[in-house]
Amino acid sequence: MAGQRIRFNGIDAPESRQHCDDAKGFDYPCGRRAAQALDKFLAASRPLHCSFVDRDRYGRLVGNCDRADGRSVQRWLVEQGLALDWPLYSHGAYAGQQAKAEAAKLGLWAGTFQAPWVWRLAHADNRPLSNQPLGFNRHQVAQSGYSCEPRRTCSQISSCDEASWYPANCSWGRKLDRDKDGIACESQC
Repeated sequence: MAGQRIRFNGIDAPESRQHCDDAKGFDYPCGRRAAQALDKFLAASRPLHCSFVDRDRYGRLVGNCDRADGRSVQRWLVEQGLALDWPLYSHGAYAGQQAKAEAAKLGLWAGTFQAPWVWRLAHADNRPLSNQPLGFNRHQVAQSGYSCEPRRTCSQISSCDEASWYPANCSWGRKLDRDKDGIACESQC
């Protein structure tokens, strides 16, 4: 599949235009740095082997990929703090690696950043959302098409993904997490 764009299954990395803050609070191009590190990792053991599971809405193949030496690309990116476990798609498959990277303050975890899915939503029309959080909240799931209006109750929400989006993105969204455990509308999840 030479020349084919592939989306790695279950993870999300910063966008090429995305900037983050390092441990000292200085802005740096975290998306470009993650891409450069990935290029070096892939060059060390070619060819890349992928098993495809789907196509995304942009027509890219979605796959689980390993280098020729058997190392998982997704696992490595999350271990290095260069990508996040994306629970919406991974169902927590890389949560352990992410917790270790976060504890060791590797990559993105050395400073502050927006989850890539949140950053994309905020920059979809090149203007930040006024109520967009700046940091990463492990329960944020951003899906285009959700809106902070009208206000909703759990009985009006149709999925766990939607329930997770509101607390992270709407001023009133935390009311959906009545037991304050970080998971809104548990009946949907």
